[in-house]
Amino acid sequence: MTSMTRTSRVVIGGVDTHKDVHVAAVVDEVGKIIDTASLATSAKGCNELLAWMRSHGELAKVAVEGTGCYGAGLARLLEDEGVEVVEVNRPNRQARRRRGRSDTVDAEAAARAALNGEATVAPKAKTSVVESIRVLRVAFTSARRARTQAALQIRDLIVTAPDELRAELGSLSSADRVARCARFRLGVDASEPLAATRVALRTLARRYEALSEEMGGLEQHLDELTAKANPVLRGVKGVGVDVAAILLTAAGENPDRLRNEAAFAALCGVSPVEASSGKVVRHRLNRSGNRQANHALWRIVMVRLTCDERTKTYAARRRAEGKSDRDIVRCLKRYVAREVFRHLTAPETIPAGEELRAARQGAGLSLAIVAQALGTWPIRISRLERSLDFDTALARRYEAFLAAELDAGARQEENAA
Repeated sequence: MTSMTRTSRVVIGGVDTHKDVHVAAVVDEVGKIIDTASLATSAKGCNELLAWMRSHGELAKVAVEGTGCYGAGLARLLEDEGVEVVEVNRPNRQARRRRGRSDTVDAEAAARAALNGEATVAPKAKTSVVESIRVLRVAFTSARRARTQAALQIRDLIVTAPDELRAELGSLSSADRVARCARFRLGVDASEPLAATRVALRTLARRYEALSEEMGGLEQHLDELTAKANPVLRGVKGVGVDVAAILLTAAGENPDRLRNEAAFAALCGVSPVEASSGKVVRHRLNRSGNRQANHALWRIVMVRLTCDERTKTYAARRRAEGKSDRDIVRCLKRYVAREVFRHLTAPETIPAGEELRAARQGAGLSLAIVAQALGTWPIRISRLERSLDFDTALARRYEAFLAAELDAGARQEENAA
């Protein structure tokens, strides 16, 4: 084959990624395998892999398995070089049973998935604040798990401790128990069970306190970054720091890669899966998707069921129709997914806290007057102005109230003149 023919044909790449070696395959426009290769995962190896693919023709797109793990570096390089990258799932089990399993087979399957349209989703971008949120939350959740483990170990040691310690610590709350254990003075002889238990309890209590301090610092970073990434999402009722971090990470910094809100619902595992057959038309529960995002939507629903009148009214109506509480929660999670997707992909602008404070002071209004007019507490207005709390509905009501007050003041000045 001449070099002219090589450069004129369109080829599709597929890569099965690993820790040390990437296995790649190139297919033509009809799915015929042209060549396969294995190259190192280093920066040099990734550049060689791209050059090797381009040597077979015009590279239309590359399907990469594991863009969020071993394929992250390769995906970034391909995007920087202007190559379209699509995320591909691992081959299904039936195909593997028929053809066997090998890295080359997986690379070929990835390339054909991109060719026939099975793989169409762009991978998450990893170059902005959302990636910072993801890595900080990894550290935060690790510290939280370790702190929970330390608290449980303190509890269990007290259960089996000598009677003196059980009487002293058994009736205390978890926080008081940690504070008391952290102040223990140690005996000189740790061979005695009482002295050894005090050593163990003090060590675990101080570990608990250190982890709490670590979590506080990480949570502060996450608070600032989630507010910076999407303040409207933070203002949604039921969305706190952790829930916002989970949802932003699930959607990625390029949520437009998701086709519509139904795709986002499927990503979160809240879209019912059709299970109809013959005359039976039904849907079953979706147990796939991002389970952390699914849990985040559940947390939003639980908050709204306790403090949101519209959600309470909906739940009462569906309960009267014969729906179970679990079914109602599943329906609400689907509605919340639609709302969250809208805030992720097309966030509306909301008034900033500093702007509200400046407008209030310009109108000569106190926090108490504003709070009374809006039917809330002055501390909530203060925290909203200082960007310590986020409430989209309250911020818009506040903005409308200030605008009305400024208009009234302007009319009074005109009448006086």
